[in-house]
Order: sequence, then structure tokens, then C-alpha cells
Amino acid sequence: MSVATLDIKITKVEKSRIDQVDQSNIQFGKVYSDHMFIAIYENGVWQQPEIKPYANLSLSPATTFMHYGQAIFEGVKAYKDPQGNPIVFRPYDNWRRFNRSAERMAMPSVPEDIFIEGIRQLVDLDRAWVPGAEQTSLYIRPFMVALDEFIGVRPAERFMFMIITSPAGPYYSKPVSIYVHDKYVRAFPGGIGFTKAAGNYGMSMYPTQKVKEMGYDQILWTDGFEHKYVQEIGTMNVFFVLGDTVITPDLTRETILEGVTRDSVITLLREKGVKVEERRLSIDEISAAYDNGQLKEAFGTGTAASIAPIRSLTYHDKTMELPPVEQWENATWLKKELAEIRYGRKADTHNWILHV
Repeated sequence: MSVATLDIKITKVEKSRIDQVDQSNIQFGKVYSDHMFIAIYENGVWQQPEIKPYANLSLSPATTFMHYGQAIFEGVKAYKDPQGNPIVFRPYDNWRRFNRSAERMAMPSVPEDIFIEGIRQLVDLDRAWVPGAEQTSLYIRPFMVALDEFIGVRPAERFMFMIITSPAGPYYSKPVSIYVHDKYVRAFPGGIGFTKAAGNYGMSMYPTQKVKEMGYDQILWTDGFEHKYVQEIGTMNVFFVLGDTVITPDLTRETILEGVTRDSVITLLREKGVKVEERRLSIDEISAAYDNGQLKEAFGTGTAASIAPIRSLTYHDKTMELPPVEQWENATWLKKELAEIRYGRKADTHNWILHV
């Protein structure tokens, strides 16, 4: 099947729930759009996909993913362009990453037509749900779970791929305070840190809860061996501006997610002539740069948050306060530049946009 000819069975809602959305106060992940996309994998093949009204699922208590976490997901966003049409940012990159996660979790790959055309037709059907205000978007959540009704430990044989969507406002409304953790670990080499597997996020809940009780917004994870090389911030990739150089942890140890926003940021900075390094970066190097007045900026990147400025880093008993965001050059420019591209206000020179 080609993307253009994918046969999707469509059942529309009788009455839209769009009036449930408070357009002046759109909160992330609180309300879901009218329809959802479903495709089932069984007997070694993908069955005919369908779009149907958003509704609860009926599953056996023995469903495999509930017991062994054979579940993966992605995060994509659609925006409204100046003409009022929905456009989707870099979905093909999410599709490729989704299948890398699937391979690592012993799950079937999802064909391009099912993933991309599923997104396109679902967003097209629910285009009224794409908000138009600045810093708003339609968050798109593709995910896949194992469906076997079997509690023995083995890779499943039956799977469900779904896409749901939700109007979203800003993920973080202000710069965040970060606690640098050297006790709890997010990922080890040889593990699943480079995937968007559900377990990566489940294991982060307790440490995140604890740092929030301490008064911080998020965790800066460090490596599992020496507990000093920075990896990710919360659920985002992380960047530091030391002097005139932007540094982000490299991906060679398979402990860090290959973020789509991360790649976009690196691409845009290098095109602008900014020096970018992908390498190991220790908290000691960051601390020394702070002492020398060279820690200029720090920010997280991700689909949900886009660019999330960091206002402070606390490591043991030392708190590093960053300069006011208004003085930053890179993160402020990046946020504006990405918005111009994502909302279709600037030419798409990278072929990043899917027009719905």
C-alpha cells in the first residue's frame, strides 16, 4: 500500500465535543479530540486500519502490556498555518524513531503508510481541534501495545497501534529549576534509554516526585557509572551554552533519546554559524563554567515543551543561577525560529512539514 491509497475505514462522531475546550486556557493532556485511529497486527500482518469516535477500550486483565510493559509511543505536533490549515512537524522522523523503539522492544514495525497517513487523515478529520493561538498546537500521540491475553513471559504476537490527539498549550509556563541527580539513574548502555518505551517514563516517576517535594521542577539525569556525565533533563534532551559553544550530550552510548527537536535545534544553530558540540559533558565542567562566568544558557528540548529554559541548577549544596532569559541569545532565537517554521510562517527549507 502507498500512503496515497491506504484504505482507512472511517466512522464519524454524531456530535463533536470541541465545545469542551477552553480556548483561552488550553492545558496539556486534559481533553482529547473526537476521533482515534486503530490498527491491529495479528497473524503476522497489519489488518485494515480504522478511525472511530474516541472511546474507552475493553481489554482482558491478562493483556500482555499491562504486566510486562511491552509498550512504546511517540509525540508529534500539528500546528495551524496562516491560512488556517493544519501542518504536522517532522512526522517521518517520528515514524523512523518509533520503529527503532519497536525493534528494541520485540514489536512489529509499523508501515509508513499506516503511521503517516493515519496521522494525516486523523488530523484532517479533527482539524477543528487544532488551536490557532500562539504557543498552542494539536499534540499527536501514536502508540503501540502488546495485546496477547497471556501472562507467560515472552514477546507477544498480537499488537495494537493507535493514534490519539489532544489540543495543547505551553508545557512549561516559566523557566524551570533543576536538581542534578547522582543517585537515581535513567538509563545504562545496552538498555532502552534510546527508545520511547513506556518503562523509561514509569521509572522516572518516583525520583521526579521526590525532587518536586524538594521544591524543584525537574531532574537532570546523570550517567549510571560515574554519576557525573549529564544525560537528559526530565523527559527532554538538554543543551548548555558554555562561552560561545552550545554543547549537548552525544548519542553514542544509546542512553539518550534521539530527539526530533534536538536535531532541529542542532541543524538551525549550525546553519546560523553557532558552534555546536555533541559530546560527553560532566556536571563538574558545567560547575566550573558557572564559576568562571561562562555558563550562559541551559535549556531542554522536546516535542511537548519545545524549548524549556532552565533558570537554576542545584548540585549537592551548590545552586547555579543562570542569567535572566531576556539576556539569552540562542534559546530565545531558537524558540522564535522553530515557531516560524512550525506555524508555516517561514519557508520550509528542510522538508520538515507535512501539509494536511
